[in-house]
Amino acid sequence: MPAGMTTSNKTTESITLLTDEQIEERVRKLLYANMIKGESEGFSFHYTRPSPDTYPFQYFWDTCFHVFTLTALGEHEMAKKHMRSLFLMQEEDGFVGHILYWKHSFPARITDIFQLKPKSLLRLTKPHMTALVQPPLVAEAVQRIYTRTKDVAFVKEMLPKLKAYYDWLHRNRDFEGEGLLSIISPYESGMDWKASYDPVLGFRSGVGDWRLFLKVMWLEMKNFGRGYDLQRLYRQDNFIVKDVAFNTIYAQSLQALANLCSVAGDESASIYASRAERTRDSILKYMYHPADKAFYDLAGQRMEQLRICTATIFFPVVLPNVPKQISEAVLQRHLFNPDGFSVPYPIPSLSVHEAAFDAGESVYIWRGPTWVLFNWFMHRYLQQKGYSEEADALLLSVKKMISKSGFREYYNPFTGEGYGAHEFTWSGLVLDMIKGSHHS
Repeated sequence: MPAGMTTSNKTTESITLLTDEQIEERVRKLLYANMIKGESEGFSFHYTRPSPDTYPFQYFWDTCFHVFTLTALGEHEMAKKHMRSLFLMQEEDGFVGHILYWKHSFPARITDIFQLKPKSLLRLTKPHMTALVQPPLVAEAVQRIYTRTKDVAFVKEMLPKLKAYYDWLHRNRDFEGEGLLSIISPYESGMDWKASYDPVLGFRSGVGDWRLFLKVMWLEMKNFGRGYDLQRLYRQDNFIVKDVAFNTIYAQSLQALANLCSVAGDESASIYASRAERTRDSILKYMYHPADKAFYDLAGQRMEQLRICTATIFFPVVLPNVPKQISEAVLQRHLFNPDGFSVPYPIPSLSVHEAAFDAGESVYIWRGPTWVLFNWFMHRYLQQKGYSEEADALLLSVKKMISKSGFREYYNPFTGEGYGAHEFTWSGLVLDMIKGSHHS
């Protein structure tokens, strides 16, 4: 095993690991405790809250994570219910917002009201969605359900909704026609205060503070004031970012959508396969930095690389068109050998060498602590490519964190201490990591 990965799993304390069976039992209990269903204005919704107190609504990519966890639990019918609920409010043009408010008048934070289209202010007492999107993981989630159930009827049921959604993204967020989608707010990445966005926001103080908060709130207010007119927002170029993780997930899901079309006998398969290839090629062309051996987010209409080492610098190595020498170079530089990501509990959300790095609990998340998401995302790829020891090390790290601190939103990369939301469902992805080796 490479030195970095060996170091990253040595800790000075003794942790009694939960068994795989105990983890499965606790994950099942967690998801069902957080699950909610009901009726509202003619809608029958059914979803899982990421955390009952902190995140009580239905969130877009969180629902996809729940599908992966539910299928790992063998709860396939429940996974289908979650997918159906996610698309209940889909607009005629295909759009689905990143938060679905079913029975709540106001967002969790009053400032989140700026994430709504102005017309939605008239619907606060009725089911409504935000004007923002989130990483488009949904085709992969539906593909996972099909892989486990072979339910072609479900694929045919979901396919028109999926096609409309991905067509909306293609029409409205691929501003340059390069196959790369832009986000218009840090919240759209799902990694709210990601440090690579600091230069775009004009924040140069390193560790997050109230000034960063004000800059993001000002951006949200401007987007709201402009009615989320996407072409106008693109022209003004206040925050047009092509996020590495967002676009990697987009490329993967376009291919998943092509696969689903083939399953359903839909002739559109070649369209989505072609778009997937275009996106993969553009990620390689515009985001890769050969000297740094990293994939970087891009800023503005000029698509300038944001050379800040967040944990998403690894993500595109999972794509099929990335040459082996590049994927190996990225992994060797940043993950397998002592570097900014070599910590006792990997993978930290930000390199320890970055000025913004903060390992502790903070309102300004994704700037240092470890999230299970990163280990989950890389784990299957490492397994498939024969990096079995490295994959096992990532899984062991997650097991240690959960055994020590329970299902928390994120963890201290040096101590494994849990921070943020309690009873947080994302950390249940550990079960999908455990069971991943048992399925193709």
